[in-house]
Amino acid sequence: MVPATTGRQPAAGRSSVSQANGSTRTLLKGDDGVVRRTVLPSGLRIITEQVPGQRSATIGVWVGVGSRDETPALHGCSHFLEHLLFKGTPERSALEISIALDAVGGEFNAFTAKEYTCFHARVLDEDLPLAVDVLGDMITSSTITEDDVDAEREVILDEIAMHDDDPDDVAHNLFSAQAWGDSPLGRPIAGTAASIEAMTRDQVLRFYRRHYRPERMVVAVAGNVDHTKVVRLVRRAFARNDFLAGTASPVAARQVAKARRVGSGVVEATRQFEQVNVVLGVNGITRSDDRRFALGVLNAALGGGTSSRLFQEVREKRGLAYSVFSFASQHIDAGLVGVSVGCLPAKLEQVLEVVRAELAKVADAGITADELARGKGQLKGGLVLGLEDSASRMSRLGKSELVDDDLLSIDEVLARVEAVTLDDVHALATTLFTQPEILAVVGPR
Repeated sequence: MVPATTGRQPAAGRSSVSQANGSTRTLLKGDDGVVRRTVLPSGLRIITEQVPGQRSATIGVWVGVGSRDETPALHGCSHFLEHLLFKGTPERSALEISIALDAVGGEFNAFTAKEYTCFHARVLDEDLPLAVDVLGDMITSSTITEDDVDAEREVILDEIAMHDDDPDDVAHNLFSAQAWGDSPLGRPIAGTAASIEAMTRDQVLRFYRRHYRPERMVVAVAGNVDHTKVVRLVRRAFARNDFLAGTASPVAARQVAKARRVGSGVVEATRQFEQVNVVLGVNGITRSDDRRFALGVLNAALGGGTSSRLFQEVREKRGLAYSVFSFASQHIDAGLVGVSVGCLPAKLEQVLEVVRAELAKVADAGITADELARGKGQLKGGLVLGLEDSASRMSRLGKSELVDDDLLSIDEVLARVEAVTLDDVHALATTLFTQPEILAVVGPR
């Protein structure tokens, strides 16, 4: 049964609806907050969630470019550029950028994914103008000098080496490569040593100017904020270098591509680690697939916690591994579902046997009513508790606006989770776990 709502209802103008530039809409409104969106004439989208009672504010600048947008010659450029935007502007050196947020106790960072890049800062509500100004300065006015490119190149090469020394990272990278081949989705986000060493300052600068455009960006802010004031702050901070000059076409709903199929088969890499790391999985579903809520419940029951089937069967009952979990990765046109486990080399075959048996069981018979209830509880509790943090709310807003086709209220999400049935989970498990498998194995011979 779908639970009663608590008064928070979607307003006219959901995020999937095209919105004219220069206009503002209220997307969601209720007792626990108000979500509003303004689209500037340049196409820059500003979306805020006003959360009563919080004393923090988190801003994220989400850019619609990630590793899947790179050519082979630019492999790793999105991540390289993310690093470089911290290196200085005409107004602030790299040290001054760091000092500005450190001086007010702010949390400041960035990350690059396959479909987007995000720069974010969490501060006291009274320090939000500073955070907006620093991020606006970085995004619009980075100098990207030759010296900075050369210095940061060495940092990224060290980062790539660090990932190559992490058996779990190596296994997941091999898994993605086996699934999607030599395509942008199949390549590691940070690039390779060869691609980073060959990349020039001019290539990075052209990438920056081509992709860091207002119509490809979302500024998401959550916490104790006022939407009108945030819009005013963003207009001022992002006006540098005529960044907001001109107009762009109104922002329309993202067109979801046809689901991308994945490869299958086994890939192995020899590393002189103490353990063998394994990722075993199959083709998944896209971000917009209505079955994503059933997948969340299935994932929780299968390997989402200490009460899950895989944890109990692999670790608790047989002592075959210390760490075992299931996962689901979803993109606009693709997805993967899998299991990750690390074990001693002598236990590899037994681990694979147990994991495959559990996947076959859920494909054949689904999960139990108790597992369904626990899975729903895990998802709902994680969502609501996570959203007590302004950073989590900001992230939900930014990702929903940039890569999803809709922004659901919290009550809507909870209702979708609660509506998942045993038949829904069984049907999805049968679809997923009767497909050809992808297996990546990393460890000693």
